[in-house]
Amino acid sequence: MPRDPLVLGFDTSAAHCAAALLCGDRVLARAEEEMGRGQAERLMPMLEELLAGAGHGWSDLDAIGVGIGPGNFTGIRIAVSAARGLALSLGIPAVGVSSFEALAEGRDGPVLAIVAAPRGMTYMQRRDGAAATDPELVEGPEVPPAMRAPGLTCIGAQADEVAQSLGATAAAPVHPLGVAIARVAMARRNDPPARPAPLYLRAADAAPAADLPPVILDDA
Repeated sequence: MPRDPLVLGFDTSAAHCAAALLCGDRVLARAEEEMGRGQAERLMPMLEELLAGAGHGWSDLDAIGVGIGPGNFTGIRIAVSAARGLALSLGIPAVGVSSFEALAEGRDGPVLAIVAAPRGMTYMQRRDGAAATDPELVEGPEVPPAMRAPGLTCIGAQADEVAQSLGATAAAPVHPLGVAIARVAMARRNDPPARPAPLYLRAADAAPAADLPPVILDDA
């Protein structure tokens, strides 16, 4: 009798490492550690500990789910690079899952998924099943008109404040982040293959170099 698919989901898009291992609908293991830095060093050991604790190894995996943001630029690249490398070496699909998808996973009806952004701003997307608006970077609790809908449930950063401004309902995510990512990947593991790619909705916070570049002189 064939076993249920085994899917590993993980995310480092913010100040954390989050991961979960699912076999079918069952959560075999999950972990989440808050950390401002060090995700690159912690991610792979955490995944290995998760697998070993559940009595599995890398070769048992059928798919990988990875958080693609929006969020911290470096953190997103860490997780996406790890997922691509693992998928290539194991010969299994890697599924990119946005933070919006993860927040809305398991919730019926229209959801306004809200992700914290720098300087008090937020990223927003309205999701209703497979349908979704274009995500936007929003300043303050003002919700773009295209994202408003009757019966809206607000989930994520500043959900209470945003829901109050709309006369809508605020709720917590149905699943922890790693579990939600693994669940989405489980459902999409047989979709046409596409490499996970970071979801960036703003320019990087990188200042240009203060010094002028050196002048290159011809030998002639």
